[in-house]
Amino acid sequence: MVSTGLAPLDDILGGEGYPEKSAVLIVGAPGVGKEALGYWFTQSGLSQGDFCLYVTRLSTREILKDSKAFGVHYEQRVPFWVAGHGGELKCDVNDLSSLSFNIKDILKKNDPRRFRIVTDIVSTLLMMSPPETIYKYLSQLISEIKQHDAVVLATLEDGMHSPQVITAMQQLFDGVVELRIYEEGLRFIPILRIRKMIGVTPSPGYYNFSFTKSGLELNSYAK
Repeated sequence: MVSTGLAPLDDILGGEGYPEKSAVLIVGAPGVGKEALGYWFTQSGLSQGDFCLYVTRLSTREILKDSKAFGVHYEQRVPFWVAGHGGELKCDVNDLSSLSFNIKDILKKNDPRRFRIVTDIVSTLLMMSPPETIYKYLSQLISEIKQHDAVVLATLEDGMHSPQVITAMQQLFDGVVELRIYEEGLRFIPILRIRKMIGVTPSPGYYNFSFTKSGLELNSYAK
């Protein structure tokens, strides 16, 4: 198991985190905070000496600015960036072959370290190419990544894709974490659930969540 970097989330995943050699999908609407799970995941890995790869359509400057809002400061240690701007390598979402090659080449050059990979490009790829093409692409890439000691964390924007596409993406990944906003009268309540996680006993219940400067707070939520 590989720690999520957030003790409360580790606890509801059996006490230790994400399964090793797994791919986990974080599903949620824009602004709900799903990116924060990637920030804490990479910060935890950097502190343990893992090789952390961050693949983003955004610039490194945007990620660094946003991560600080969640109490994550990439100052002394930073991930290896494949980014829209400012990274060690350019993230070109129009060139799937090059993107795949770069990721696999980074893994090959840094074996046998443990890898933590975070990416926010899944929705972008789905908006630019047929879902069948992206499904095949991600399936092959995830399979090759899992030949290494690696955990992949990917985010998917809820509300941008058809239910069929979202279901297909969820089927492709070993684990799915959902972050949603539940409307209760005039209140808007952020809730989280583990939709599935390989090797972890299913726990369909929802948790009320909130991010703090020191991490994440979770409480069982029942309506």
